[in-house]
Amino acid sequence: MGMVETGPTRAEDGAVVAAALAGDEPAFEVLVGNHRRELQVHCYRMLGSFEDAEDLVQETFLRAWRRRETFQGRSTFRAWLYRIATNACLDHLERHPRRPGPRPEPVLADPGTPPPAYSAGVLWLQPYPDRLLEPVAHRDAEPDSTVVAKETIELAFLAAIQHLPPRQRAVLILRDVLGWSAKETAALLETSVTAVKSALQRARPALREHLPPRRSEWAPSKDPTQEERAVLQRYIDAIEQADPALLATLLREDAWQTMPPRPFWILGGKAIVEAWRGAMVGPEAWGDWRVLPVYANRQPAAAAYLRRPGEQVFSPSWLGVLRVEDGVITQITTFGGDLFPLFDLPPTL
Repeated sequence: MGMVETGPTRAEDGAVVAAALAGDEPAFEVLVGNHRRELQVHCYRMLGSFEDAEDLVQETFLRAWRRRETFQGRSTFRAWLYRIATNACLDHLERHPRRPGPRPEPVLADPGTPPPAYSAGVLWLQPYPDRLLEPVAHRDAEPDSTVVAKETIELAFLAAIQHLPPRQRAVLILRDVLGWSAKETAALLETSVTAVKSALQRARPALREHLPPRRSEWAPSKDPTQEERAVLQRYIDAIEQADPALLATLLREDAWQTMPPRPFWILGGKAIVEAWRGAMVGPEAWGDWRVLPVYANRQPAAAAYLRRPGEQVFSPSWLGVLRVEDGVITQITTFGGDLFPLFDLPPTL
């Protein structure tokens, strides 16, 4: 599937494009606004951070406005914006270089449980609310209508591609996710087709090293499955009922949990339960829990509110994104309660 289409798309009426390029700000805002969500997803893949992606989309639109006279109409306006967004992300990554560091020892681990062979998390990783993916996924007229499928937006994929050097990352996203041809990708990155092919040959095996095993066997999907939703509900029940035994039944033996941006992680289902036990039961229990189901990165997630002893309301505590395989949880990525507004969650319950 080629990305650089010739001729205007439905979202690119010729009169609107002409007005925008002539300096009509309202027309320009309408034109770029049609592509805001998909460009945000693109920047999110490049950067792994929702907040950084928002900033880079704004930078993309500023650059596009300032350079609007450079649009020659040889491709769609949409493809031109992707060129600007990709280069804005590469510039940002050059100014703010970051790579996943060595995996630290887990703060708690089950004896004899081998650590995962793939990525143990990226400290700057943030979740992407599914509600913001819908405007992209439902625009069937756009060539990008399928690029928010689970296998290209899940946290495991986002963490894995952060291990690639920025230009390899850009090549892999443009070629394997967005479907640009080698020629189109080379033109965007101002390099040769040979260099693009070479970068892709290096990027694919490097990516596989940091992806979960058996991932290639997963059926492509857009939404969490019924099985995943059922596991999520049982996970919510375990937290709200403060039931470590129920939680234990949901975790695979080698399950693990990360907590970006903190470098802490826990290895093993029993270790995760033990980490929870003191917060759930006994004299040191944190309080009462209320948990709302949410969905992030096409995965089930839980938004937990805590009411501590003596308090009247439940306040945001954490948001956990689950990876479910064969009816059990294999990985939990836990983020802070400060991300609740991103999911349109209430400030208190």
